[in-house]
Amino acid sequence: MGTTFDESAIDAALAELAAGEKVWAATPLARRRELLDQLHARTARYAPEWVATASAIKHLDADSPLVGEEWMSGPLALLQGATALSATLAALESGHSPLEGLHLGAAPGDRVSVPVLPLNIYDRLLLSGFRGEVWLRPGVDAATARRRAGLGQLDPTTTGGIGVVLGAGNVMSIPPLDVLYELYAHNRVVALKLNPVTDPMYPIFEMVFEPYLELGVLRVLTGGADTGEYLVHHPDVAHVHMTGSAKTHDTIVWGTGPEAEQRRAERRPLLDKPITSELGGVSPTIVVPGEWSAADLRFQAEHIATQRLHNGGYNCVATQAVVLAENWPLKDRFLAELRAAIAAAPQRPAYYPGSDGRVAEALASYPSAERLGPEASRVLVRQVPATTTPLLRTEYFSPVLGVVELPYDGGEFLHHAVEFVNGEVSGTLGANVLIDPATRRRLGIAVDRALERLRYGTIAVNAWTGLAFLTPRAAWGAFPGHTLDDVQSGIGVVHNAFLLEDVERTVVYGPFRPAPRSLFGGELALSPKPPWFVDNATAAATGRKLAEFYATASPAKLPAIFLSAFRG
Repeated sequence: MGTTFDESAIDAALAELAAGEKVWAATPLARRRELLDQLHARTARYAPEWVATASAIKHLDADSPLVGEEWMSGPLALLQGATALSATLAALESGHSPLEGLHLGAAPGDRVSVPVLPLNIYDRLLLSGFRGEVWLRPGVDAATARRRAGLGQLDPTTTGGIGVVLGAGNVMSIPPLDVLYELYAHNRVVALKLNPVTDPMYPIFEMVFEPYLELGVLRVLTGGADTGEYLVHHPDVAHVHMTGSAKTHDTIVWGTGPEAEQRRAERRPLLDKPITSELGGVSPTIVVPGEWSAADLRFQAEHIATQRLHNGGYNCVATQAVVLAENWPLKDRFLAELRAAIAAAPQRPAYYPGSDGRVAEALASYPSAERLGPEASRVLVRQVPATTTPLLRTEYFSPVLGVVELPYDGGEFLHHAVEFVNGEVSGTLGANVLIDPATRRRLGIAVDRALERLRYGTIAVNAWTGLAFLTPRAAWGAFPGHTLDDVQSGIGVVHNAFLLEDVERTVVYGPFRPAPRSLFGGELALSPKPPWFVDNATAAATGRKLAEFYATASPAKLPAIFLSAFRG
């Protein structure tokens, strides 16, 4: 196991990193790219052990389809991230922009859009019907975007000191991906402190990152809150990045108790260095009313159940508030399908600390809520008030889902739904919009205007924002503009393998209907059910085959992936 709380051991690790910073400054782009390729190979090599360890942490049976989540949000995400960053360094090494050869589009409001999905034939085959783009801040033109892409690797000799990464405890690829972003986007050497929930991953991360450890640019530490506190306030640390809750962030920045409130009022943070963060929030899904078939109602109900229950509900971007039109003629039928989908989703243990207490908190606030599932562990709250209510302010980080009904129709509903989630729902990490093709055509430019007005770091249209997390060149983080004293879903972005400057948001799109029904609406899709759906029967097999494909990029592996996916 890694270093536990021991001041002298942590001091020694930071001293090693201080020396490692000089080594990193002298490491050319070609060698930095080689390190990424070695990381890729080692991730592929240790992927089975990674998934077995992660599954044990989450108390998943080895033969459960839910193990597919650990393949896709674990080694698969890191394999793709390392490959995408390696391509960016290869472009910079040859004297070109990472955006060389890409057509940059136009997004609403004088914004440039950078395509991030699909980018090659494999994207088009494996994620047929899905696409994504990063929107830059208004006024940034294409030439500027190309010139600035590369961030810290534009001048690799100028390093940024030691960065501390406080790792997440829910998704196993978050800590290593955050490490890569510190190393490559910000040119900082890294002390990674694991969340105690993920301590069993320590030997996996050590094996995967061995080339970086040998170079002296990374140290992996374990321990509790005392270790984290000592690290973030250490005088040798230049920067902190964390993934977690806003409460933890505020404790680090302001402390606790009356003194913390006084510091906040006087704008005297306890932390004497910059901090970036990804903090989650209450993610909404806006359901735009339309003429849906029975199959549409069922599929989109399963879609929302996945958005809430993926990883047991312990995702920073898990949907917590469903926004419906009160007078939608299909509302009751949709809610019946949603209830059934939540109840029927596979049962899994509540592995994340404090989950049962947060469920109890929700039930205390909403005593008429319905308890669903084999162990009645999931909570569905109907008719949530549209203002000043805990479900819209509290990230429960557990299987709790609320439904809010707004008294509007059509384009008026979409307009007011955007106003509602921007103004009443806490956090800005991700929002989802479900809209059928006919309604989208009818509303026309109003849909584009709605996407522009949504103040979220990631927006998914007929998809789940989790897809952006798994897209390595997508930027991942809160909508820009938050401050230390009102941090919401955090400050800064990660992933972003193009190393783009001036990021505002990521937007991903998917087909409203799966194959083969998608063809009747004029959409292209090959999969009957995406492999990340919680009720996908072959998710484990498909997830493993996807990881094996991205380890080798061998076309010979594609038929087996398609066969497994079609059986899901």
